[in-house]
Amino acid sequence: MRAKLTYAVTAAVLVFYFVLVGSRGVMLIETGTPVTVAFGLAVLVLPVIGLWFLWKNTEFVRRANQLAAQLDAEGGLPVDDLKRMPSGRIDRDSADEVFARRKAETEAAPDDWRSWFRLAVAYHDARDTPRARKAMQRAITLHRSSR
Repeated sequence: MRAKLTYAVTAAVLVFYFVLVGSRGVMLIETGTPVTVAFGLAVLVLPVIGLWFLWKNTEFVRRANQLAAQLDAEGGLPVDDLKRMPSGRIDRDSADEVFARRKAETEAAPDDWRSWFRLAVAYHDARDTPRARKAMQRAITLHRSSR
């Protein structure tokens, strides 16, 4: 729940920022000189890109949460039994051990979205966020095509 609240607050702040930047771009365009119009158009590009990125990221999170809910209902969510350091961080060796199992599971069933979801969690636990995101995207794609 805390992560959802943090995401919502961050998204709201970003939208506010995009509106603020966009209004400055419009003000520059309204000035009417060729230079300010050019700057105004350039400034308007930033909020458009930012809103697109925020939308894509929100869709990704929403779809990943849907997969998590379905996997939870099936009783297939990975159990968090990883060893932790006194600080609370996941022990790297423990994460690597689970990762090896998840990778083998995914290699045995490359078309199963569930195994890709669990692999994404293992990547995340091993602190490899880019690969975790790619694995989760693969899980989402496989889930969509299995309907």
